[in-house]
Order: sequence, then C-alpha cells, then structure tokens
Amino acid sequence: MEKEDLSKLKIDESVRTFRPKGRYRKRIYLAAFILLWVIAGWLYLSGFISPAVPVEVATVSQIYPSQVLSQLSASGYVVAQRKAAVASKITGRLVALMVEEGSRVKEGQVIARLENQDVTASRNQAEANMSASRANLQEARAQMEDTLRTFNRYKQLVAGGYIAKSQYDTAEAQYLRAQASVASAEAAVKASEAALQGATVALDYTNIRAPFDAVVLTKNADIGDIVTPLGAAANVQAAVVTIADLGSLQVEADVSETNLGLVKTGQPCEIQLDALPASRFRGVVHMIVPTVDRSKATIMVKVRFLDKDPQVLPDMRAKVTFLSRPLKEEEQKSRTAVNPSALVNMGSQTSVFIVQGGRAVEKEIKLGQTFGGMIEVLAGVEAGEKVVIKPSKRLRNGSRINIKEK
Repeated sequence: MEKEDLSKLKIDESVRTFRPKGRYRKRIYLAAFILLWVIAGWLYLSGFISPAVPVEVATVSQIYPSQVLSQLSASGYVVAQRKAAVASKITGRLVALMVEEGSRVKEGQVIARLENQDVTASRNQAEANMSASRANLQEARAQMEDTLRTFNRYKQLVAGGYIAKSQYDTAEAQYLRAQASVASAEAAVKASEAALQGATVALDYTNIRAPFDAVVLTKNADIGDIVTPLGAAANVQAAVVTIADLGSLQVEADVSETNLGLVKTGQPCEIQLDALPASRFRGVVHMIVPTVDRSKATIMVKVRFLDKDPQVLPDMRAKVTFLSRPLKEEEQKSRTAVNPSALVNMGSQTSVFIVQGGRAVEKEIKLGQTFGGMIEVLAGVEAGEKVVIKPSKRLRNGSRINIKEK
C-alpha cells in the first residue's frame, strides 16, 4: 500500500515557477540592496537605530541681576522692632476679650476688659462726694457774701457813732469765718475732684488697651482667667496678648566679624525669605549693632525693608544679600538664563538641545544680556527645562541620548 502511494507522487511539469534570468536577477538584487541601505541610512540619521549619544545636561535657571552685584550674604530672621506683651496694671478676672490671633488693632483700642464692679462703685462714690463738695462750696460763698454785706454796713455805722464798736467787731469776725469756710470748701472740692480722677483711672485700668497700631501674634489668656501684672502665682496670667508692629519689621542677620568691612550703614540689600521663595524684597542696612557674639564670632546687622508686604511676618527665616549698588527698576525682575556651553551657533541662528523623552530636540532661542556666567534667554525655552551642554558633532535633532551621571 505504501509503495503504491509513493509511486503516485510525481512533479507536474505543466506548472512552472518564474525564475529570472541571470542579468535580471543581478539588477533586482542590486536594487534591493540599495533600498535596504537607503532605509538603514534614513533610520540611522533619524535616530531610530543609531546608538545613544552620551551627553551632559544643565537646567535652565531663573536668576536675578542682583546676583552679579552681590558682595556678601548672611542669614537671619525677621524681627519686629516694636513688640509688646500687653498686660493689665491691676489684678482682676478677665471678662471680655475682643481680639484673636491675626487681629489688627489701633493705638488706644480696648482689646480686653477685667471685672470692674468694685472700681465702678468707688468711682460713683467719688463722683457723689465731688457733687456734695461743690454744693458746700456754693453754700459757703453765699454765706460769705451775706456776712460781707453786714460787715460793710456796720463799718459805716460805727464810723458815724450809731453802733457800738463791739457790734462791728462781731460782724468782722463773722466775715473772716465765712472767708475761711469758702477756702475750706474750695479745698474739699479739689480733693473730691482728685479722688474722682483717681477712681476714673482705676476704672480705666480694667480696660486693657493697645499701646500702638499692631497685629495680635498670640493670645495668652482666656475669659475667666485671673490676670495680674506679676503673674507669679499658679493659674495666673501676666500678659493677655502679644502684639507686634508689622511696620517695624527688620531682618536681624549675623555677619562674620571677618567680613564686617564689606558692610556699612545705608548699604543696599536684597532680602529673600524661605517662606516666600518667589519674592525678593529691597532693603537697606539700618544699623550695625556694636556688640560681638563671642560664641559665633558674629555681629548683628539690622536690615530695614524698603517695601512693605503683608505676607512678611515675624520670625520668618531670611537671607540677606549685601549689594555693591542699588538695583535699578528693570533689575528687580527675574530672568531666564542658560549655560553658555549649551548654545549652538549656526550663522545668525542660535539654538539649544533640550531633553524630551530621552531624545535631544533642537530649539531656536533668542538671547539677551549676560549675567555673570549665564546668558539671558528671551524666548525659546523656559526655566526648569533640561538642556544639553557641550553638545558633540554627532548630536542631531531627535538623537537618542544617554545622560552622563555626575
């Protein structure tokens, strides 16, 4: 059976495959070879099959022109030059508190109140005593005027011999007593006025007022607490609130005594705050405190803010840059800058290679001024982008790259 099946197998010569002749076969192979080389070259040039180019990269930075003018830098903190722990002059229980942290207060504004029933009663009594003293004074003056008229009349009668000398003497004595009564009544009125003033002051002591325009930093007592000027006893508060004048904020920076020669009063400065990294503030050296900190070998320098900002708060950490000259208005804004070694010049065109998805993408840029070792970029790239520095001649637009580890 198997031999019969094998005998039936044979090649059908009627079906023929196309086989190019020798000269056509060479042409087809040559065309295919050339096509493969063209495709390979295109893939190589486009970066699909080319090896990754090792490169170094740098970040496009946001710089300030003041960095070029810097002579010295120092660290410190924002400190309010006018700060107070507001307390009461008398001891009493706190019955009202009208402010909280962050409240803005005006000079003389009542911010808290102590219980005042006893001092209010004392003031009312002093006011009543003053009214009684004034009434007594009016009565004494009326009596003095009556005795004065009697005295003058008896003086004329005794001169004419119509009355005895003893009657004249009696009228004179009554007049003198009336004068003394008026003087005593006037003194009593002054004493009662002084007592009323003292009672009024004592009553006002129960109103705790702001000593100057400020902002409340902390609240140290609550309603119901006993407040005393000393605060030595347990469960007793000395200060009700702590306030600070934000208009008096300055940076107190520590400058090494070896660099003190680079600092002088009135020198322009630039202030940076850790809490506000995107902002820079103009400043000027207000004072060099003539005291050396032995432990740190530093001298405190107070720098005043030239521009007020409500975001600046006490105790913020600050960095002060001492400048060689004041900044111009156009120098106060940040600039986008790039490392000069990243530039690729092609005639009048300047470009850089930025890193995108593991490839180098060429971008044309527009340059501005030079600041120190950086060049300003007006257009083409943004701060934070990665650019290739010292690009090799192998690098092309779209080339795969391998970033070298530093």
